[in-house]
Amino acid sequence: MNDLLPGELGGEMAPVETWQHVERTTRELFSRFGYGEIRTPTLEDTALFVRSVGEETDIVGKEMYTFDDKAGRSLSLRPEGTAPAARAYIEHAVSNQEPLTRWYYIGPMFRYERMKTGRYRQFFQIGAEAYGSKEPAQDVEVMDMVVQLLEALGLQDISLNINSLGDEACRPAYQQKLVEHLTAHRAELCEDCQRRLERNPLRVLDCKNEKCQAIARAAPDILQFLCEPCKAHFDEVKRKLDALGVRYVINPQMVRGLDYYTRTTFEFIAAHPALGTASTVGGGGRYDKLVKSLGGPDVPAVGFGLGLDRLTLLLKEGGQQYGAPPDVFIAVADEGSADEAFALASRLRREGLKVEFDTRGGSLRSQMKRADKTRARFTLVLGQAERESGKAQLKPMAGGEPIPVALGEVAQAVRAAAAPR
Repeated sequence: MNDLLPGELGGEMAPVETWQHVERTTRELFSRFGYGEIRTPTLEDTALFVRSVGEETDIVGKEMYTFDDKAGRSLSLRPEGTAPAARAYIEHAVSNQEPLTRWYYIGPMFRYERMKTGRYRQFFQIGAEAYGSKEPAQDVEVMDMVVQLLEALGLQDISLNINSLGDEACRPAYQQKLVEHLTAHRAELCEDCQRRLERNPLRVLDCKNEKCQAIARAAPDILQFLCEPCKAHFDEVKRKLDALGVRYVINPQMVRGLDYYTRTTFEFIAAHPALGTASTVGGGGRYDKLVKSLGGPDVPAVGFGLGLDRLTLLLKEGGQQYGAPPDVFIAVADEGSADEAFALASRLRREGLKVEFDTRGGSLRSQMKRADKTRARFTLVLGQAERESGKAQLKPMAGGEPIPVALGEVAQAVRAAAAPR
């Protein structure tokens, strides 16, 4: 678990300004798609995740932070965002109020998992859920939303992998063939996968053990077992992705790590050395039976989650800095000018400027060093001469001629200097 600090203080983590940039971009973009923000509690009833994510998943079996509260109730820190959103959708009877619901969320999740680059035990996730549409167009819309977010952030070399897991009509036939294949290689499977083989064989395809991955690659192709409705759905997903010009790779081995998926699943995978082996930046899929399985109405749904830690790490590697520098740094030339300089800083902040002011005072030289460090666009030195004349100079820190300015018109002068010519 990590602290997020401003500027260059964050160490291996991207500075908080980078996180804020991603969050702002997400909120602005997702609102264009008609998605509203939802905020759910960090704690939920443990049973919610057991019923939705799946008892045999690594998340529930190994990674959740679970404890009993003072009333003896089993609670868990949320390991993912879809189940809490579905619970809120049911609890507030949202389906009775609108036929199509689109939500997004940004917040911390918790899993006790092995540490990797960009993977932490408290991690932050951007996610979105769309309830009420069973159409392939809804699958494609959420994928397009991620594609546009990555483009808006300037992130490249991230590929979209897609697959279909079928549904309750066609998956059993595939699962039978998969069990036959895995059983023939049972002795070569890791201990966890030998257990998964008995209780949830699809999870073997999600194992990160190299031997298990080799066996999984030789397994039957799930796409060959799709029933006609599932095949038609997947074909339409591909057709609409093509129509939008979204590039994708068909990956029959991709099943995702959660039990609630049906039909479409997808992942966004980055080809960047900064992430090491943890190259998946996000993914999702369709989960048409989840809401009903949790006691709600029979409402189809599709969604995704993106790792905010990994996105910000990729942006940090790109070397770009975020967060606007101060508009002006006010320096004090003499002790008698400190109060007026302090008051000027306060007034300019009220007028909408971002103002830096060193409350410690100190020599003018030390204040100017501080101004350099803040990357302020202008400095304004206030001393006795400026107080008596009511005029000062805005010095451009990037070079150029000082700008004479009346002390009562500093904000207007700063904005005028920033306006395009």
